[in-house]
Amino acid sequence: MSTSSTVLDDAKTTDAALFGTKRIDAAFAKCREEGRIALVPYATGGYPTLPQTEALITAMVAGGADLIEIGIPFSDPLADGATVQYTSQIALDHGTSLTDCLDLVRRVRASGVSVPLLMMGYSNPFYQYGLERLANDAAEAGVDGFIVPDLPIEESDEFREPFAASGLSLIYMVAPTSTEARIEAAGQRASGFIYCVSLVGVTGARDSMSDEVPSYLGRVRAQTNVPLVIGFGISRPEHVQHMAAVADGVVVASALINHFKDVPFEEQAAATTAFVREMAAATKVPTPSTGGQ
Repeated sequence: MSTSSTVLDDAKTTDAALFGTKRIDAAFAKCREEGRIALVPYATGGYPTLPQTEALITAMVAGGADLIEIGIPFSDPLADGATVQYTSQIALDHGTSLTDCLDLVRRVRASGVSVPLLMMGYSNPFYQYGLERLANDAAEAGVDGFIVPDLPIEESDEFREPFAASGLSLIYMVAPTSTEARIEAAGQRASGFIYCVSLVGVTGARDSMSDEVPSYLGRVRAQTNVPLVIGFGISRPEHVQHMAAVADGVVVASALINHFKDVPFEEQAAATTAFVREMAAATKVPTPSTGGQ
């Protein structure tokens, strides 16, 4: 069983002194103190353009994002549904690379964004870049962790070790179909949080969430003390409200993209802030006295 690393060694530590896993831990600690779960919106690096991605990240922070997931464009995104695949292809058509996305993080950090930033991408571009080089460059840029959907837990140490040496979290993914052994393996290695896929399938907005999620998260929680973040299909404030009773955070991706992608370019940032703010308003953890309402 794994535990999160110490959130704050000194109560006076500033956000500027936090990075990597510590910054992720601090974000979840802040949410717990405020009686809510973490909201983790998603942006594809380079979609609709790199400068606009930067504006959208800033807009997400303005709307109340607690952490932000930045997708690295890839030609064969196995876990992504139609919406995220579309944005990834547009970004690739623009020539967006992993190096561009690292530079994007540097710019948003320089602009004052202090929330944890997570890179979500597939193993091939990371291997091509070089794992130790990636760990060093990502930490220097201001990345806090990585999500690698096609990386088997059993083969993850070659990623985890250089990332951990640079203070970065490798975020493991589990699914409702994961065996107890697979969940235990993730729990033993986890730092930052565990990404719990809500359903069998790919990313994409859904009308409703499975009734099996609470028992599924219970299986995962029995194996680890790190926060559990639910993703895939979180589309509406009522989904967030429902998850607030059982999870520590939610990822919102396709629904957010669908909300702003057809809006006039100059209005996309404002539309993003409004959408994230609406989702953030639903993150309060229900208490027995409120009956979950």
